[in-house]
Amino acid sequence: MTTGTTPTSALPVATGAAVRRAALRLIRLERRAFLTILAVNALAAAAALAAPWLVGRIVDEVRDGAGTGTVDRLALAIVGFAVAQLLLTRWARYIGHRFGERSIARVREEYAERALAAPASVVERAGTGDLTARGTTDVATVGSGLRDALPDVLVNSVQSLFLVAAVFTVDPLLGTVGLIGLIGVWLVTRWYLRRAESAYHEEGTANSDLAEELAATATGSRTVEALGLQQRRIDAAETVVRHCLRTRLRTLHLRSVLYTGIDISYLLPVAAVVMLGTVLVDRGTVTLGAVVAAALYLRQLAQPLDAVLMRVEQLQSAKVAFARVEGLGLVPRTDTGPPAPEPDGERIEIRDAHFAYDGGGDVVRGVELTVRPGEQLALVGPSGAGKTTLGRLLAGLDTPHTGSVTVGGVPVAALDPARLRRHIALVTQEHHIFLGTVRDNLRIAAPDADDTALRAALAAVGADWLTELPAGLDTEIGVDGHVLDGAQSQQLALARVVLANPHTLVLDEATALLDPRTARHTERALAAVLAGRTVIAVAHRLQTAHDADRVAVMEDGRLTELGTHDELVAAGGAYAALWHSWHGGETG
Repeated sequence: MTTGTTPTSALPVATGAAVRRAALRLIRLERRAFLTILAVNALAAAAALAAPWLVGRIVDEVRDGAGTGTVDRLALAIVGFAVAQLLLTRWARYIGHRFGERSIARVREEYAERALAAPASVVERAGTGDLTARGTTDVATVGSGLRDALPDVLVNSVQSLFLVAAVFTVDPLLGTVGLIGLIGVWLVTRWYLRRAESAYHEEGTANSDLAEELAATATGSRTVEALGLQQRRIDAAETVVRHCLRTRLRTLHLRSVLYTGIDISYLLPVAAVVMLGTVLVDRGTVTLGAVVAAALYLRQLAQPLDAVLMRVEQLQSAKVAFARVEGLGLVPRTDTGPPAPEPDGERIEIRDAHFAYDGGGDVVRGVELTVRPGEQLALVGPSGAGKTTLGRLLAGLDTPHTGSVTVGGVPVAALDPARLRRHIALVTQEHHIFLGTVRDNLRIAAPDADDTALRAALAAVGADWLTELPAGLDTEIGVDGHVLDGAQSQQLALARVVLANPHTLVLDEATALLDPRTARHTERALAAVLAGRTVIAVAHRLQTAHDADRVAVMEDGRLTELGTHDELVAAGGAYAALWHSWHGGETG
């Protein structure tokens, strides 16, 4: 599928064939409703054919001297068929909307499942803007297409086919002329469709870029304010807004040409049939009523064709959105393949691990390391040495492209997220609170935990504020509920770690960006979480390394030194230089 622009997202976009297969799968799952829609639409279209034919009969009957009684009966029949068409069309739309709602529910559920099953590294590199835009704007566009546009197209397409057939039934010559007159509709629509797909792809990508830009600015608002970057962020936002506007103006131009061309094209077949009909009536080939009926059929054809073509734009947009939504299914899942065996023990081993981010060189190079159960290991080194990346490899967020990272002899990458977190958990300065109750937030880590276990986990990290909440564990937290401060949010996140109960924790300076008061609370909570566990700490402050059992020094992606604090200081290498620089020249 041509996108018309270079994608800015790491998330893929499905091909047209994949979108068609996905749509057919939805139809197969609701085949009874879909077939019912077609049948009821056919009946409604058949009822719609009666009025023009009956008007033609009235014209011929009046010319032949029929009285008002005949006209009244035919007029009453027109009303009856119109009511039947109204009821059948309403029924068809009702069934179509139910079909659409059930189908979009499946799309939403599948998207959520795929997002949760996607590797965290892929989601992070794609950015929250693209993932959010696909899960909200694009899913909503697909929903309106399935719920509104698709049933409308089905209803009006069937009516259009019946009306064209009716014109041929009245007179084949008039039908041929009318059909030739519709060629303008085909030409304008073809012109539009050849350009619309790439235009809507570019618009969807621009929307994702805009969402990503706004999310990045909002997330880093404190940094922006602290460093005086407001104007730079405003300029960056204006750039993506202008690009988004250009893409929308392009699709608007396509729609304006489509709608104008269609409106003009509707008049041509009616005019052609009337002009030819006058000649045929003079020659006695057809009756005046037949010409009137054919002209009314073609004029009536404008309404369903107009509805179909109006919905073509919506369906085109929905198709592109569906391609973006289905694109998430192309991301490799973490739950595919045969289940890995249960790790035998808690030993973590890294063997000749190499890792590179997309499009770059290796940031971890040939690392060899064994972490013994129960020890505290500090990862230190200058900025950009690969410490955080190695921590992510240990936590299973990324996978080395060569070499291996194993726990108990089993590759970390082979464990599904639920099993992996029972063994290894990553704790950073970031903490996420989800909408819902305190209980909902805690049970993310342990779905089967009872209230006693939940309270015990909060108590373990010093969260004595639970008793002050209006409804305890049932308290709604978030923007519309009780708002937790920074320390409370961090304690809640750490309580989830207690409930998950991993034997190994990878710490990426969980208190580095917190204010002193919050940091003190967090450090006390961390002490409870770390008790009796293996700890691998990415140390930005060397006091952490001083207190660790062993220190691993990273330089330029390589593990260059490994030993205790005292051993490495005595060796006089890179760690000793870091320690003396940080500690003001003291050796303690």
